Amino acid sequence: MVLDAKSGVNHNDYGSIGGSGGGEVSNTVQGERMTQNDLYQRQPLLPQEPWPLKNGTSPGPGQTATTDFYEDDDDRDDGLKRNVINGGSVIAIDMPRPLRDDRFPKEKWKTFLAFLILVGNFIFTTTSLALTHERVPDKDVVPPLPDFVLDNITSIPWALDASEIIIMISTNVTFLVILLHKHRFIVFRRVFLMVALLYFMRSITMFVTVLPVSNPNYYCSPKANSTSFVIIAKRVFTLMSGFGLSINGKHTYCGDFIYSGHTVVLVICYLIITEYSPKRLYLLHWGSFAASFMGIVFVLLSRGHYTVDVLIAYYVTTRVFYIYHTLANHKKLKQATADNLLSRVLWFRLFLYFEGNVGGPVPRQYNWPLPWPRRLLAKHPNRDS
Repeated sequence: MVLDAKSGVNHNDYGSIGGSGGGEVSNTVQGERMTQNDLYQRQPLLPQEPWPLKNGTSPGPGQTATTDFYEDDDDRDDGLKRNVINGGSVIAIDMPRPLRDDRFPKEKWKTFLAFLILVGNFIFTTTSLALTHERVPDKDVVPPLPDFVLDNITSIPWALDASEIIIMISTNVTFLVILLHKHRFIVFRRVFLMVALLYFMRSITMFVTVLPVSNPNYYCSPKANSTSFVIIAKRVFTLMSGFGLSINGKHTYCGDFIYSGHTVVLVICYLIITEYSPKRLYLLHWGSFAASFMGIVFVLLSRGHYTVDVLIAYYVTTRVFYIYHTLANHKKLKQATADNLLSRVLWFRLFLYFEGNVGGPVPRQYNWPLPWPRRLLAKHPNRDS
């Protein structure tokens, strides 16, 4: 015989206990108990608590909680969050946002534009040197300036070639590190812009103040005693074809002293390698530091630059690198506010254009840059260091 749930039998989800000796319970009482049981089973498992007001207090008498609550960044990013949906209480668990490529867009066309800016500044720098060469004091008449370091060391003729060999090795290693980086287009874009800024400032400093030749034995091409467009264009082409190095015999024009371009390249190669290569590659980092240090020492031993040229180049290069990455790694610093003094640098607007869509510090992730071989891609997936 099947009894109805509200027919007078004391019944619930956990079974019924009844006996003939305990007396008969009326149908009215049993019906009331079943109605209360059904009511209890239909209540939510979590207690209904009013949502706090926006000022952090609970609603008082006569006040109603609103579902239009304020949610700050911490609540939005992680942790537990309680929301009010359709009059019920639920607990929503927000999972942390994974690193996605939309935070680090490639923007290849911006990288190409940054490369064009770099090439333009190289041309501007070589043009400045071509003009400065005509204003350099005659080394047979004007001796080198007094220099504490150069006056106390013996000049080594082959030291400049050794420094430029180290430069070529360092630049190739740096290029390989960037090429294997997952976000290589962002890193290349940053390198192009920073080097362009450094060489732009160098082109100005070398032109406004012309120093005597630091090495009397260094060969300088004869002066043309004129500055026609054809002559300047030929000098620019000669310097560009030799990548600004003396080892290939193309750099025979004097006057590019303040500040040292050799030091700029050596220092920025070391900074890039330590910033974007895996942290566990200590040998690579120390090797890069040793190579940069020895390259700078060889520049001084060859008397290719004054000591002040090297010191200024080191300071300017490190400041540009540190300021650029500090701005790039903090979202709030990308806003030109009154308390953000870094936004007053002359190249801040240019920086915003190229870094505005980058969502934070670039992670140290790497992958194979070519679509082949596929098996290599399968064996070496992207990894963090």
